[in-house]
Amino acid sequence: MRQPMKASGAFLLLAPFAALHGPAAAQDTTQLGTIDVIGVTPERGAELPQDMLPYNVQSAGSDDFERAQVLDATDYLERHMAAVTLNAVQGNPLQPDLQFRGFTASPLLGGAQGVSVYVDGVRVNEVFGDTVNWDLIPEEAMARLSLLSGANPVFGLNTLGGTIQIRTKNGFSDPGTHAEAYAGSFGRSESTLESAGNDGRCGYYMLANHFEERGWRDLSNSNVGTLLGTLSWRGDAGSLDLHLAHAENKLTGNAAQAPQLLAVAPRSVFTAPDRTQNFYSGVTLEGAWRVATDTSLNATAFARQVDTRSYNGDLSDLSACADDTRVLCDGTQRALDQHGAPLSAAYDAINNIGVRKQASAGGSLQAVFKQPLFGRKNQFVVGIDYDRGRVDYRALQEASYLYPFDHDPGDTFVTAADTGLLLADATLAAHIAVANTGLFASDTWSATEKLALTLSGRANRTHTSIADRGGNNPDLDGSHAFQRFNPAAGMTWRWSAQSNAYAGYSESTRAPTPVELTCASPSAPCKLPNDFIADPPLQQVVARSLEAGLRGKIALADGTLHWQAGMFRTRNRHDILFQTTGGAQANEGFFANAGDTRRQGVELALRGTLFARRLEWYANYARIDATFRTPFVERSVHHPDADAEGLIAVAAGARIPGLPRNVFKLGADARLGQAFGLGCDIVYNSAQYLRGDEANRLAPVGGYARVNLRVNYALGAHVSLFARVENLFDRRYASFGVLGDASGLHPAIDDPRFVSPGAPRAAWLGLKLDL
Repeated sequence: MRQPMKASGAFLLLAPFAALHGPAAAQDTTQLGTIDVIGVTPERGAELPQDMLPYNVQSAGSDDFERAQVLDATDYLERHMAAVTLNAVQGNPLQPDLQFRGFTASPLLGGAQGVSVYVDGVRVNEVFGDTVNWDLIPEEAMARLSLLSGANPVFGLNTLGGTIQIRTKNGFSDPGTHAEAYAGSFGRSESTLESAGNDGRCGYYMLANHFEERGWRDLSNSNVGTLLGTLSWRGDAGSLDLHLAHAENKLTGNAAQAPQLLAVAPRSVFTAPDRTQNFYSGVTLEGAWRVATDTSLNATAFARQVDTRSYNGDLSDLSACADDTRVLCDGTQRALDQHGAPLSAAYDAINNIGVRKQASAGGSLQAVFKQPLFGRKNQFVVGIDYDRGRVDYRALQEASYLYPFDHDPGDTFVTAADTGLLLADATLAAHIAVANTGLFASDTWSATEKLALTLSGRANRTHTSIADRGGNNPDLDGSHAFQRFNPAAGMTWRWSAQSNAYAGYSESTRAPTPVELTCASPSAPCKLPNDFIADPPLQQVVARSLEAGLRGKIALADGTLHWQAGMFRTRNRHDILFQTTGGAQANEGFFANAGDTRRQGVELALRGTLFARRLEWYANYARIDATFRTPFVERSVHHPDADAEGLIAVAAGARIPGLPRNVFKLGADARLGQAFGLGCDIVYNSAQYLRGDEANRLAPVGGYARVNLRVNYALGAHVSLFARVENLFDRRYASFGVLGDASGLHPAIDDPRFVSPGAPRAAWLGLKLDL
């Protein structure tokens, strides 16, 4: 059987922290049970008990993921963790926008990425747009996930709202063999095989995973294949872990649709196809050395390659020429193919084709010192990291035409492939290089037995260079540099063995991405992700965050209760916004600094056990007030209140679209007898404004509640059946909205709203084996 994560977590807690907290802490640990230890830097080796951190932390282990029967990490985060929401902007379950406290980690170009994600000490926000490819992070391989809140500068770029730390399994943390397979609705099936072990000195871990589905909407098939492996060594004074990964994934997400069409054809899509293929290979080497009893060194080196191919069918912006309706014009200019011939007016659509080859490599070195300071316990960490990434990007547009899809002929349209006609002015080739350097330090000092003080800081420098490789866009060439020192300070006060208060202030930054830097001119808009032009520079985003709260644990007669209550406020200066100038689904426009924004709110969380752990439950609530603080003029050509130039005024205090104000989650798992387990969770999100309606003048996308059930039945010591039902009451809802123009395909529709529908009721049945 695989060892429970909490058992290994307790061991990891005691080993590194014993030198810092000595015998008294050991007595506390015995009295209170397992203490959660959290890494305070991306590297291993700098862990602290959660009650000494001046910010909120939410964590889960492999047992939690398995019990919850989730699809991936984002699915777990949405169902269980406070202030986390998902939206189906792309319409694929493995490509969600994840928001935490109103900050985003998304696989889609154009999003303002404000959450950093680390896997085994490596930041996996991609080079091109700081995006996060959730499909490349299999939940089955995760030993531990921690969500750390705030603009913590130690975690580097994009840590505006928080950071997600993921630690994968190895032969020491999760020995044994595990096989699992399930199938059911939407033609979805998934199979997983894991094996791990060790001989006390050397260990191994292997994972093979395959996922596929046809999807619940038209033309929405996807498949994912992942191979992972870890070789580990444990010595008396050090350790090594070599992580290897490879994935080949094909994802189809057909995005938002007009509500009038969804009402009569729920499976329909506006235009298809919209495919993304990711080919990924990565290697990470982690090492730790104990130099002395109270001094250790940690180092990480990595190399990653992510090749992405996108293929998106869309309406054409070209129209019949005024002087010859048989051919197409772009304004008054005739549209030409690659041979210089005019394009026929029969081609009413385009296929946007893009290829991104992203490669990155780098490393980090960290030293941890636990010598007393002024006779009091202290942990001082200092580190340096460097990574360099390059992107070779090619894009082209193929002239095409639309034809109706057989199953929804009046509502779903598909573009013809391989016409062989390319738009002459829409080809692009660019080479991009990005180098990031960081120097960080953090010190946590126990000023008294109850008071702990933390000071942190990080100096960042980012250099981005862009070069035209096609010969058609020499103005694209440019060089951009961003640098800043970001500080943080905080304190915790433990007024009893089981309760403490925390408060902290922190700053962090986000440098404009290559996508944003090459698409920032209102006079020459681009279409994501395919057309770039030379543009004026953007300023980096600076986040300043305050948070405070109380947390603790109460021992009950037959269980425990953990509680947390906190407040937060983060203000972004020079926030970057995508302003829409066209495109049927608002994908044409430019990026601009839109002034200041603010996210503030409260978080309340309860979790506990009852009846000798036969019942585990949780409940949390977050109120998120995300607003623009600087008035500005937005370009939103599809907004019905926009002027003749597509402009509309956004007042200070307007809510940021795409973010529900109230988020509530409730769940429980019960063991009924020795063999049967039953679980349920409820997620509620309140209404949100549509993207493109930053002025908040239109009716928002309605709120919704979704109920999910799961059961598990043990057939014996090693074999069990499981099943889950999602959206139990078959609620029709939308998790995202955007303004667009459906009239090009459906002249009778003048409503500018597009929404991303939630999946209907679905069920899956599976079998798992543990040895």
